Amino acid sequence: MPPLNGAPATSNSLDAADYDPIDHLNAIFSHPSTLSSVSKASQALETYQHELDADIAELVTQQSTSDVESVQRIQATKADLAELFKKIEDVRERAIQTEKAITEMTADIKRLDNTKRNLTLSMTALKRLQMLTTAYEQLRGLSKSRQYRECAQLLQAVIQLMAHFKSYRSIDQIATLSRNVADLQRELLEQVCEDFEITFAKGEVTQRKGMLAEACLVMDALGDNARSRLITWYCNTQLREYRQVFRGNDEAGSLDNISRRYSWFKRMLKTYDDEHAVIFPSYWRVNEMLANAFCEGTRDDFNGILSRSIRRADGQSLDVNLLLACLQETLDFEHGLERRFANTSRASIDTLTSSDDRSPIFTQAISEAFEPYLSVWVEAQDRQLSTMIPRYRHQPPHPPDEEFSSQVVIPSSTELFSFYRLTLAQCAKLSTGSRLVELSRVFAKYLNQYAQQVLLYYISERPSGQAPSRTPSIEDTVLVLNTADYCYATCTQLEEKIKSRVDEGLKTSIDLQSQADAFMGIASAAVRGLVRKVEIDCETAWREMRNTPWSKLESVGDQSSYVAELLRTVKARAGEILPMLHKQQYARAFCDNLVELLANAYIANIVQCRPVSEVGAEQMLLDSYVLKKGFEELLSINNPGTPPPAGYIKRVSQSMTKIDPLLKTLQVRPSPPEALVQAYLIHIADKSDANFRKILDLKGVRKQDQPHLLELFQAHRASPRNESLPQTSPLVTPLQIQSGGSHAGAGVGNAASIPITSSLQTRFDPSTFGSALMSVARDGVDRFGTPVLGGGSSNTPAGAVSPPQGNEGNATAHLNENLRNIGKFFKRDIGSFGGRFGGGRSVDEGGR
Repeated sequence: MPPLNGAPATSNSLDAADYDPIDHLNAIFSHPSTLSSVSKASQALETYQHELDADIAELVTQQSTSDVESVQRIQATKADLAELFKKIEDVRERAIQTEKAITEMTADIKRLDNTKRNLTLSMTALKRLQMLTTAYEQLRGLSKSRQYRECAQLLQAVIQLMAHFKSYRSIDQIATLSRNVADLQRELLEQVCEDFEITFAKGEVTQRKGMLAEACLVMDALGDNARSRLITWYCNTQLREYRQVFRGNDEAGSLDNISRRYSWFKRMLKTYDDEHAVIFPSYWRVNEMLANAFCEGTRDDFNGILSRSIRRADGQSLDVNLLLACLQETLDFEHGLERRFANTSRASIDTLTSSDDRSPIFTQAISEAFEPYLSVWVEAQDRQLSTMIPRYRHQPPHPPDEEFSSQVVIPSSTELFSFYRLTLAQCAKLSTGSRLVELSRVFAKYLNQYAQQVLLYYISERPSGQAPSRTPSIEDTVLVLNTADYCYATCTQLEEKIKSRVDEGLKTSIDLQSQADAFMGIASAAVRGLVRKVEIDCETAWREMRNTPWSKLESVGDQSSYVAELLRTVKARAGEILPMLHKQQYARAFCDNLVELLANAYIANIVQCRPVSEVGAEQMLLDSYVLKKGFEELLSINNPGTPPPAGYIKRVSQSMTKIDPLLKTLQVRPSPPEALVQAYLIHIADKSDANFRKILDLKGVRKQDQPHLLELFQAHRASPRNESLPQTSPLVTPLQIQSGGSHAGAGVGNAASIPITSSLQTRFDPSTFGSALMSVARDGVDRFGTPVLGGGSSNTPAGAVSPPQGNEGNATAHLNENLRNIGKFFKRDIGSFGGRFGGGRSVDEGGR
């Protein structure tokens, strides 16, 4: 398109997607002077339009021509395909005709091939029939002349040939021949058996050994049933004399003559090896079958003998030593058979697993008869153990002529477990079934008795002639602690060892965990016994505290004089005991228990120091802080440069800070009364009228002044902000305060007579330690399984260790249960200190 008024007007500008005719016109007529060329521009546009119309018409014509050519090419292609399909169909028809022609040409050849194959089969069948007939006739002749080697070969051939004619038995001649062959097999079987019977009856085995060996080849060819019949006959024949001698004669068949049975069979095996082994093929394993038959018969004999021995009319029981001797000899005999016939030595009876995966052949083949009667042996072990426990009880914890060591255990414990180890090994030889379970129950029974009657006895008070009862020494208590720890670990090992020996289905019946827990309860009692040793020495300091006039103090000074004495005594005794505790968890338990007991004793002595003035309570609070700092150093007293564990510091703080609410309440003056009531509700924080009266008694408030204070307390208690308070306080509720006037300077007798619950323990009274320790084992445990040691007199005889007569079974069971509970609580608490119980020792230790 030519330019208009100097502005280009190309087809590209008209074809643009964003073409704007206004902009285009403005570009063409950009000046008024250009309006004169409007007609010229119009003509140019019309000319350009005509050119475009011509181009479009030309393109449409060209496209129409192209469509006609495409249709023509498609039609040509269809015609070519139709011609191709026609040619393929022609080829297929010619192929069918060719195949038909070839089939007609080879039909005769196929008929000839079938004829040839049928002819071959017929000739083969006739040949086999001829061979079968010939072999049958020869076999009949050889069987009559007893040429057994040739008979065996021919018999195998006849049986194989006869198998080819199973499908032809509908033919009369073949059926007759099959019956004749079966009759001949039966005749050979009977003939060989008769030859064996006659030869053995006449004792001509040596002379006719070759003929009998060849006859075994015939039996082999006759099959498994024939071979089994001959072996069974041989075993019965050889054992006939044994059954007559050892069953018919009571003396010969008794347990006393068990060695004669085994000697007889060993001679029989030697006779077999020397004379009969060459007769039978080795793969028949006739000697093994003979041994099995002997074991089965002998086992039946022993079942009857043992049954009659148990039911003897004269009342005599079965001799345990004879039973064990017979059983051991039987086990040795079975072991010998196992070695002979397994070709590899059986694993030792003391090993837990065998390297040989092959199932034992003769294990318990005879000894199974002894299994139901091993309870007699278990009862014998029970009786022997019942004599050992009283002997252990009367032995000193350590020999007097030996120097004391804080890391040894009581010799009787290692002796007991050594006996257990030997007994377990012996029982594992005899039985791994229900008798081993029975033995484990006997073990558990005497572990309980050892804990109660030996270890607990050592740390209980014991009479000493006409003198007062004495408490156990520190050395004895440490030995009991070590022994309880050793027994705890060894019980667990013993349980695992028994489980490794017992049958798989009985493993769940083995449980010695309750016995292990009982020993841990003994360890707890030993630790608390050591704590009581310290408490005995603290009596002087406590007496000085009680003799202080706390109601007359005028001012608060430095620590009281009794504090230094108390810390000196505690540290001195703790410094003596802690080096003897070779396990850190027991040292920690000792310190924790000691601090807990001293804190409770401090509260008990506060009660005895009443009345306590406000100044006195403030001085006591100061003293308690000094004691707290001193107690924090106990665990590291022998290692001054070592800081105590954070857990121990926290434990000391928990034990000592429970004193603070009581003393902080006593610090408040009764006037104004609202201040005392509010202090009680804040520090003691309960709703109990009785507890509030105890605080008033401790402060020395006169009885006539108490009702007003009590009414005021009840009014404040009913306010909404105090609704959530508990009914009683665990700190004040256990306190037992006698009614009456003040008694400053109360003596030891009064201090010992204050009843204290398990959560608040009073001063230790050495005169009643043993009876109190037994009482706690029977009656209950505190958080550590601690004995509830009240003071005062006891109705229980000193040194009483056995449960009361008349209800012995229930008392013993109750004692066992409480010891186990003690152990569980104690194990839980010291388990958080780290370390393991009873490490370094095993059940197989033979000495200490």
